[in-house]
Amino acid sequence: MASPLHFISSMATKQVLADLAARYQQSHPLEIVFETVGGVDAAKRVQAGESFDAVVLAANVIDQLTEAGRVIAGSRVDLVQSGVYVAVRSGAPHPDISSEEAVKAAVLAAGSIGYSTGPSGIYLTKLFERWSIAGQIEGRTVQAKPGTPVGTLMARGEVELGFQQLSELMGLPGIEIVGPLPPAIQLMTTFSAGVPATSSNPEAVRALLAFMAGADTADIKRENGMEPA
Repeated sequence: MASPLHFISSMATKQVLADLAARYQQSHPLEIVFETVGGVDAAKRVQAGESFDAVVLAANVIDQLTEAGRVIAGSRVDLVQSGVYVAVRSGAPHPDISSEEAVKAAVLAAGSIGYSTGPSGIYLTKLFERWSIAGQIEGRTVQAKPGTPVGTLMARGEVELGFQQLSELMGLPGIEIVGPLPPAIQLMTTFSAGVPATSSNPEAVRALLAFMAGADTADIKRENGMEPA
């Protein structure tokens, strides 16, 4: 058997990548090793030249790594799209999130607000600034450390209202998912794969990524709270 393919990705795609790989391995005798860390850390490690066979991050980050020469030009493959969801601790009242104004009111009413260091967290920070409430809630916002799900903070009672990718909230004990952000303020993030310049088996990676992006894998993506890209 060939050497294992070493993937690095952010937390948002941890389970969907594992499930996609498991299906691929049903017909391909290939060992795949996944390393899942915070997206910022993953990008830094690829940028630093650490050896990986594939990297899966937000599409814009893959593009930045490509421009820097760390990901092979033309190797980007869009895999899934993921929206931002709202959650609370189990047993807590569910706030109204049916409109932009309702979400804003829920944020202002919350004793603490949690978000990630990933694309959703960056977006929410800008959204709070656009709403001109960043100053009002400054002492009540909690940014989860890279690799730590926001839901974990909610389950521990450290955060009252949490925002994150659905895939990172699904299945976590101690929380309840309220629903997605309304269309007016929803952020759909495309997560893409790229082949780093350090890959030892780029052709095998390309074949695997083509499978992962194929129409036959849509069911796996939806089961993980995502849509095909």
